[in-house]
Amino acid sequence: MTIDIRARLAEILPGVRQDLEDLVRIESVSADPARAGEVEKSAQATEALFKAEGFETEIVRAFDGAPPAVIAKKAGPEGAPTVLLYAHHDVQPENDHADWDSPPFEPTERGDRLYGRGAADDKAGIAAHLGAVRIFGDELPVNLVMFIEGEEEVGSDTLVELLNTYQDRLAADVIVIADSGNWDIGEPALTTSLRGLVRMDVEVRTLTHAVHSGMWGGLVPDSIMTLSRLIASLHDDAGNLLIEGLVSGPAADVDYPEARLRAESGAADGIEWIGTGSAVERLWTKPALSITGFDAPKVDGASNTLVPAARCRVSLRVAPGDTTANAVTCLQAHLEKHVAWGATLNTVVVDTGEATQIDATGPAYDAARAAFAEAWDGTEPVDMGVGGSIPFIAEFLEAFPQASVLVTGVEDPDTRAHGANEGLHLAEFEKVVLAEAYLLRNVGALPR
Repeated sequence: MTIDIRARLAEILPGVRQDLEDLVRIESVSADPARAGEVEKSAQATEALFKAEGFETEIVRAFDGAPPAVIAKKAGPEGAPTVLLYAHHDVQPENDHADWDSPPFEPTERGDRLYGRGAADDKAGIAAHLGAVRIFGDELPVNLVMFIEGEEEVGSDTLVELLNTYQDRLAADVIVIADSGNWDIGEPALTTSLRGLVRMDVEVRTLTHAVHSGMWGGLVPDSIMTLSRLIASLHDDAGNLLIEGLVSGPAADVDYPEARLRAESGAADGIEWIGTGSAVERLWTKPALSITGFDAPKVDGASNTLVPAARCRVSLRVAPGDTTANAVTCLQAHLEKHVAWGATLNTVVVDTGEATQIDATGPAYDAARAAFAEAWDGTEPVDMGVGGSIPFIAEFLEAFPQASVLVTGVEDPDTRAHGANEGLHLAEFEKVVLAEAYLLRNVGALPR
């Protein structure tokens, strides 16, 4: 019997929406040790959802006390390809509740969105997989494996160990990672590149102890001024990065209108863009460096004192085609060359994550593009880059080199995934579920 996918979607969508709201109510903030029990509760709720659909399920972890992940399997037709569907059930901290227009863990519909922490990132990814499964019921066109992680928002530290330990159970012909987004409302996308990340703490020291600024200012360089000079050496006057040896490359020929850039970036009135090249090159395929933290005395209560040391955190986004090892080497060399006045330089690499470049060609990608175009009523998907980093995608590519890895997602430019008022666009979510069902159908129909 041929399933009418759109008709089935209309039948199952209210239940999927309810299950998503129940997941959002679980405060599975993996960065908060006090809510480790909520992360466990979230894993249990996720497991129960797929067990109810006839999956063989298990909660797994890399070691006792490690965050919980869910693996679930259900067989399709004999000889059918296997598709692994990834999402994660942990969420970002909600931070100040006063910044939210409704309680962060109480899903609330306003306008065309459902608001709540995790409503998009990434419990909607779980819900999208669940919806595709319910559309087919016991008539799956492929063998399905669910892998729902519980520590993505804190860096997926044990993911490699899980992939190695459960490699036989997770092996698939096609891997769908639902943790990205679409180009715009009404415009689907496949994410084909992501930048990597190097975070480094940089400290300069100019004194063995604090001294009076009047007694010694003009002769002794203070650490804040020295660190500021070092930071300024990283860019030219146009805002181009001056670190030698970093890789950059071309980006897709995609128009990013100025009005949309300003609306989505939150740029203050009158602010000028930095760097040169197209907007998408600067955001997707060129390295970028920002300062995300600074240790120095507060202005309120500051005394007339030269402080002996100052520290900042550097966030370097690494372009696809580069490696974090090369980026660390180049950044370190630049800092050593440009630290002024004989100051002592100390650096600590906080963490790294590799960039990803996907060769999105072949039957699985053709099946995905056809599925997206069908779900979005003829609108072809954009091959999109992402300036941010999802390092675990590179780990999937390394663990399963023969698989076709598709990076999809439910987010849109106004999702606000890690901020206050995170929201899921409900009409787009419906299309995401539809597209995933079409994708499974299309993959199941590929020549074997």
